[in-house]
Amino acid sequence: MGQAMIIYSNDPQVTNDEQVKQVVENEPNSFSTLIIEGKLTVIIKEVEEDKQSYDKIRMVAGDVARALSNRKVDEASIREQDVQALFSKGDKGAVVTAFVEGWHLGGYQFLTYKSKETPHTTTLNFTNTDKVADVEMGEIRADATAFSRDLMNELSNVLNPETFPKVLEEKFQDTNVEVTVFDKTKLEEMEMNGVLTVGRGSEYDPTFVELEYRGDASKPLVALVGKGVTFDTGGISLKGGRNISDMRMDMGGAAAVAGAMELLAKSKAKVNVIGLIPIAENMPDSKSFLPGEVIRFKNGHTVQVGNTDAEGRLILADGLIRAGEHQAEYVVNIATLTGAVVNALGSKLAGVFGDAQLSEDMKVIGEENGDFIWPMPLVDAYESYLKSDYADFSNISSKGEAGAITAGLFLRRFVPSASKWLHVDMAGVMDSQESGYYTKSATGFGARLLADFTNHVSK
Repeated sequence: MGQAMIIYSNDPQVTNDEQVKQVVENEPNSFSTLIIEGKLTVIIKEVEEDKQSYDKIRMVAGDVARALSNRKVDEASIREQDVQALFSKGDKGAVVTAFVEGWHLGGYQFLTYKSKETPHTTTLNFTNTDKVADVEMGEIRADATAFSRDLMNELSNVLNPETFPKVLEEKFQDTNVEVTVFDKTKLEEMEMNGVLTVGRGSEYDPTFVELEYRGDASKPLVALVGKGVTFDTGGISLKGGRNISDMRMDMGGAAAVAGAMELLAKSKAKVNVIGLIPIAENMPDSKSFLPGEVIRFKNGHTVQVGNTDAEGRLILADGLIRAGEHQAEYVVNIATLTGAVVNALGSKLAGVFGDAQLSEDMKVIGEENGDFIWPMPLVDAYESYLKSDYADFSNISSKGEAGAITAGLFLRRFVPSASKWLHVDMAGVMDSQESGYYTKSATGFGARLLADFTNHVSK
């Protein structure tokens, strides 16, 4: 199909048309489609002022983009003023960026393994605009999030601890991001015993990837640590009989870090940042680590394995220690870590633990960029839940409560003493149903959040 025109329902030229009025009044969705003068026309309905937000703009744009892509429309045109009318209170440039970002993410498709389907994307054209930079920023933000989605959606037999580093090397080739890969031999030299232990039962050797971007080396160093478990069976503490195919997304934290690094580099951000990605596959095997084993970490802590399905915190511990070796001033770790955070916050919010002021800052950032987050407490009284009879502490709580909090308390013991730290548990928001700029499956959560937070603390 050829072209479509997108217009705003409050435009006087639109509201004077009786056909348009009738459709707009009777259509419950955020937009309507109809044929006007032989041309496909999309009418974006007015958003009530108290419901206006940048994320609402993204959601509307994503819905329209997907609808037109499904109809195989080649191009769609919209005037800048029609986009800006969606959010009359917002910064005009930011409104354009949000619309473009939502448009591209709404049209996102992962069809690698569909033999009879090919991607179709409806190109968006702005008319009457001079905000080229804002349009480009929307595309950059969408591309970075789409990269995170691609990583999370990829099959675990394709993206594994040995191939994941190669994907990152290829992605950041010819960019300002320097990629360093540590193989198993190097991990042994570096005493990264958490990663080595978790990956013991896999046919793939564990690895560790560092992504460095020095947009401004004078800025404080920010370390982003992402859990990279490419598939999590639970190990010897095998997960239940439910469908666990989505455990290929247990590297969602690593995907968020990779997407954030792309966003920062492409936008030429004036920041000093390093991404730290421990990568392993948690499999049951004759060589797998067992409940009851004790791991000695490089910082001297000994940890008894109470449950091999609490493996993410073990590899993040190595990442946090490494952040200290880099003398990072700010450290943010992100992971699909606990089912407990899903019980607490559901599927629309991630939890953030750690520095109180930075947690609030991150919450505000998430409200702007759509990666919604909620500050959670670290309750010192629950420290005793991690007590072990054989080691300094256990990797899992002895109580059937506060699982997300005790996971945070575990990680806190590995945080560099000189660093300001946040822990993001994104287990509930790693995938979604089709809605707005979200397509079914991986969300790409965290790429925008980490990048925008890094910019925030680098001002």
